[in-house]
Amino acid sequence: MLQRLQSVITALQEQQALMLVMILDSSGSTPRGAGALMLVFEDSHTEGTIGGGAVEHAAIVHAGELLEQRCSDTVIYRLNTDDVVNLGMICGGDVTVHFQYLEGERYLPLFLKLKEDAVENTGAWLVRRIENKTVTAMTVCGSATEVCGDEPDREILPKLLSSRPVYLEGEISWYAEPVVKAGTVYVFGGGHVSREVVPLLARVGFSVAVYEDREIFADTALFPDACRVILGDFNHIEEHVSLTEYDYVVIMTRGHQADFEVLSQALKAPCTYIGCIGSRKKITITKRRILDLGFDETDFERVHAPIGLPIRAETPEEIAVSVAAELILHRAQNQIA
Repeated sequence: MLQRLQSVITALQEQQALMLVMILDSSGSTPRGAGALMLVFEDSHTEGTIGGGAVEHAAIVHAGELLEQRCSDTVIYRLNTDDVVNLGMICGGDVTVHFQYLEGERYLPLFLKLKEDAVENTGAWLVRRIENKTVTAMTVCGSATEVCGDEPDREILPKLLSSRPVYLEGEISWYAEPVVKAGTVYVFGGGHVSREVVPLLARVGFSVAVYEDREIFADTALFPDACRVILGDFNHIEEHVSLTEYDYVVIMTRGHQADFEVLSQALKAPCTYIGCIGSRKKITITKRRILDLGFDETDFERVHAPIGLPIRAETPEEIAVSVAAELILHRAQNQIA
């Protein structure tokens, strides 16, 4: 996300035109859904994808034509049976794609604001008003009252600021997407599995922080993809971390006692996800100790343990895939914005 935002910012600062190609809506079986974004530049290079295949190729060609014409457009690719055959697609379904022509500095402050929000991990939505297939207003919203850019329709904002992209079609259409989803994945422990988990989670859009009590492992060089690397005592994580309802806790320290200490503190916080690595025997023992502290069965039901989807993972790399998959599933099911 940061890379694409920076690409837009750089193009606008250098007075280069570009096309934002985004899926507003989709139905049936399509490769990508609402929110998928691709950038197409004047020199024909692209960043991102809206699903690949013949539809993406057609979109790139059309974006090039629109760049020459200096205008925007909205196109519905209807993949009925004949279209699927003609386009060489396996999937079938309809995709509504908007092509937004961008040039100049009018909207540069909005993308700078989005970049700032992304760096600070502050939730933000990008809201567009579309008339005659052209974006006529664009706003960055931190909430229904905190806005930057064109003044939005205050009455319609509550319908737009959802955890998923929202497209309201009409004579005046509205499209809003959560560009920055607040929340951090705190990975407790900086061992072999963590070193595989962190870059994978960052690659799929999570903001990840690593917490370790050993200086040699609390090293930013080991975790270049982490937004923070914290050196602290596992017995007092509140000295460095304030867990919110948007945050994820992934517990994989070097020992059972440290795992227990972190878990007993995480259960007191409202975090959206708590996962703990370990064998079923270890988890059974940990559960008994947690209940002895005064927590009840409902409290422990919040814990994903053993952590990860059951794919029979054994190596650190496989466990990382399992953990990342479970967090992706949790994010999709709960859509914390």
